[in-house]
Amino acid sequence: MRKQKGFSLIELLIVVAIILIIAAIAIPNLLRARIAANESSAVSSLRTMNTAQVTYQSTFPTVGYSGTVAALGPSAVTCTTPSSTNACLIDWVLAQATTAGNPKSGYWFSDTGGAALGGILVGYTLDGIPASVNQTGVRGFCSNEDAVIRFTAVGTAVSGGSAKCAAYTALQ
Repeated sequence: MRKQKGFSLIELLIVVAIILIIAAIAIPNLLRARIAANESSAVSSLRTMNTAQVTYQSTFPTVGYSGTVAALGPSAVTCTTPSSTNACLIDWVLAQATTAGNPKSGYWFSDTGGAALGGILVGYTLDGIPASVNQTGVRGFCSNEDAVIRFTAVGTAVSGGSAKCAAYTALQ
């Protein structure tokens, strides 16, 4: 009788099948966890932008709130001199996370200026929408001058400004 060396084909197929079953269970959970992390990052970014808006409005009272995300951030990767066009209140990555730039943690952000009274913006609406719905995020988020983060399950941007954002469900 000869000594058997190595594994038989059946044994190898069983091991591969077990690995595939484990992967089929683990991968969807991993994707859901990544989406949840991206959504958490988007909410945190909106909170940061709300704080930046209040600071911007206090710093530049003749302008009011910022009308763009870029105006809240620096003009380059490093901030040199803050101004009303580049206030250096948020980081470069977040300031560039618009539909024209790269998304931050799978989300794009926009800032829509509200009504202007005497040339001063007295309101704003911030949006955070997934760069790829059902892949980088499921929900869309918005906030306005009341600083309450709201969401919509469809992951789309707010069209209609503050009034539309106020109609969305408040985040708990």
